[in-house]
Amino acid sequence: MNLLPKTSEEFATKEYWNKFFQKRGKSAFDWYGEYPELCGVLSKYIKTIDQILMVGCGNSKLSVDMFDVGYKSITNIDISEVVIEQMKKTYRDRGDCKWITMDATSMSFDNDSYSVVLDKGTLDAMMSEESESINEMVEKYFSEVTRVLKTMGRYVCVSLLQEHIIKSLLDFFPKNNFLFRVVRCLEAESKTSTTNEDGSSMPVFLIVATKLMKLPNVILEISHDGEAIERLQDANVLTNSILTTQRASMIRNGLIRKSNFDDEINFDLYRPNENIPRFSLFILDQKMSAKGGDYAAFICPQGRECEWLFASKQGRRKLLESAQHSRLAIVTMHRDQTYTSLDDVKLELNETVKSFAPRNLKDSSKIPFLSLGSDVGTRKIICRGRSGLSGEFVVEDVTLDTGKTFRRLIFLSNQNVIQSEAMLRNVKKKNVIDFSFLSCQHHAYMILGMQTVPSKHKHLVIGLGGGGLINFIYHHLKDFNTTVVEIDPEIVNIAKEHFGVVEDKSRMEIVVDDGLDYLKKMSEDKKLFQSILFDVDSKDQSFGISCPPKEFLEIEILEIVKILLPSNGIFILNLLCRDQDSREQAIVKLKKMFSSVYSYKLEEDVNEIFYCFKENPPKIEETFKQSGKKLNTIKKETIDISNLMKNFKLI
Repeated sequence: MNLLPKTSEEFATKEYWNKFFQKRGKSAFDWYGEYPELCGVLSKYIKTIDQILMVGCGNSKLSVDMFDVGYKSITNIDISEVVIEQMKKTYRDRGDCKWITMDATSMSFDNDSYSVVLDKGTLDAMMSEESESINEMVEKYFSEVTRVLKTMGRYVCVSLLQEHIIKSLLDFFPKNNFLFRVVRCLEAESKTSTTNEDGSSMPVFLIVATKLMKLPNVILEISHDGEAIERLQDANVLTNSILTTQRASMIRNGLIRKSNFDDEINFDLYRPNENIPRFSLFILDQKMSAKGGDYAAFICPQGRECEWLFASKQGRRKLLESAQHSRLAIVTMHRDQTYTSLDDVKLELNETVKSFAPRNLKDSSKIPFLSLGSDVGTRKIICRGRSGLSGEFVVEDVTLDTGKTFRRLIFLSNQNVIQSEAMLRNVKKKNVIDFSFLSCQHHAYMILGMQTVPSKHKHLVIGLGGGGLINFIYHHLKDFNTTVVEIDPEIVNIAKEHFGVVEDKSRMEIVVDDGLDYLKKMSEDKKLFQSILFDVDSKDQSFGISCPPKEFLEIEILEIVKILLPSNGIFILNLLCRDQDSREQAIVKLKKMFSSVYSYKLEEDVNEIFYCFKENPPKIEETFKQSGKKLNTIKKETIDISNLMKNFKLI
C-alpha cells in the first residue's frame, strides 16, 4: 500500500497487542503462516544449498516442508526435549533432517557453522513481555545468532514486529555490521484473513539481517509488497513505516468487528517517509435496503473540507445517507500537497480504499468513486504567518467547481474550521473582495438585530476575524458608526491586507485591545453604544462553548454591557455551544440581566443568536420582519423571512 494511515485515537498499539495475544493465546502464532504461504518470500533469501539452522522449531511443519522441496541441510533446535522427541518420531522418515534439544541463547555449535538462521515466531515468543531480564536474554540470543552465522549468512526471522521487538532488532543488528531488511509477507496475511472466523489479520514481516565483515554505513531497507525494495535514511523512519502498516490492519480489523453503525473511524493517510498528511479518510456505515450499494468512496475537492457536509459528523452522516451505500469512505485532501487530476487521485487511492471494503463485498474491483464535480478543486496559498494568540495560520484562495473563488483564513490548530471567508470577484482581471457577500449566516442575523434600533450612538463589535461582518456594515449600512475591538494585532493586519477591511475614523474605528478591558474602560468613561455585538471565538473549548469565551458571559461583564446601552439599545450575542447545560446557564444569566431576551437558532450551523433588550421593545416581531426585508433589498435572499418568523422566540 502506497498510502499508510496514522491514528492515535481509535487504536492504542500496546493495548491492541495485549488483547490480541490474550484472546488468541498460542494460536496467535498460526498467523505467521506455514511454508505454502511463506515459500515465495523465503525462496528469495534461502537457497537449497544453504546450511540452515531453525531455532525454536516447536511443532511447526515449516522446516519439514522445506526439506521436502529440496532444502536438505536443516538442523532444528528447541529448548523443549518433549517437542524435539515428538518431531523426531513424527518425521523419522526424513533422516537427514536433524532435531536437537538446545537453548538458542547458548548454542554448542562452532562459530560460522550456518549460512541461514531461521526463526519463525521464536523471537516474538521470547519477547511476549518487556523486562530487563528478557532484554538481556534476547541480546544473548542475537549474539549467538551472530556467532554461528557465516559471513554473508542471513538471520531470517518471521515476526509480527511489535514496537519493542523492532527496537531490539534495530538496536543490535545494524550496529553489528548487518545489512537490515524488512519484507512484508502478504500471502501469509491473506491466508489468515480467509481462515480466521471474523476475517481479521495482522501484517506478517520477514526480517533479513545479512552478516558482513564490515559495513561502512548503516543500511536499512523495507519492502511493502515483497518486490520493490526501498532504502530508508534512519531507524525511526523504518519503525514508523512498520507501525503505520500495522495500524492499517488494526483499523481494518476494527471495521470488521464494528457493530455500532453510529461509530465513525477516521485517520490520516501519509506517503511513505512523509510527515505531512496526503489524505484524511472517514469511514461510515449504515443499514441499507437491498436497493442500495455496498461500498463507495467520496472524494471531497480540496478547499471544501471545511464545509459542514465534510467537516462535521452530522454532515458526513448526511452525505452517507444521500450516497445510498452501506459503507462510505469520505476522502479529504490537504494543503501543502499537489493533486494533478481527479483521475490521478482515484488511481492513487484505489488500493487503499479497497483495503477498507466491507468483508462481504463480492467484487472490490468495481468500487465507485463519487465527488462533487469533475476536478480536484484549486487551492492557492496567499500568505502564511503566526499569531502570538492563535498560532500558525494561512490565508488561501479556493476555487470551487461552481467557478466561484473564496478567500479564507484558517488557523492550522483547527484546520477544518474556516475562521473567516470572503468571496472574490474579478474586476479588470484582478480579484477583489465582494463586500456584498456574507459567508457566515450568523452575521446576517446579527446585522438584522442592529437594524432594529436607532443609530443615535455608535455600534460596538467585539471580535474582528477576517472582517466579513464589519465589511458588510461599512459598505452597506452607511449611517452606522462602528467601533471594532480585536485583541490580536496580527488578525487586524490580515483583515486589512487580505480581506479589504478599511479603517475610517468617521465610520469605522478599529481598536487593538482585550474586549473585556475595553468594555470596562468604556464603562468608566460613561460611553454609550446603540448596539453591542459579541462575535469572538474561544481558544478554550473545554467548557462546551466555542463562542464567546466564558469570561464574556460572567455577570460582571453582562452588567457592564447593560450600562453601556441606552434604554432602546440591544445586546447581540453569537453563542456557539454544543453543551446543553452551558447553554442553559448562559440563558439564565441573560434573562437575569435584560428585560427581554429573544433567540434565533440557525438551521445548518450550531450558532444561536440572542437579542437582549434593556427595555421591552414594542412590536418586536414586526420590527424584525421589516429589518429582514431591508437586508434583502441590499442582497436578495439574505434573510428567510418566513423561517425567521417561525423560529424567532422569546426566551
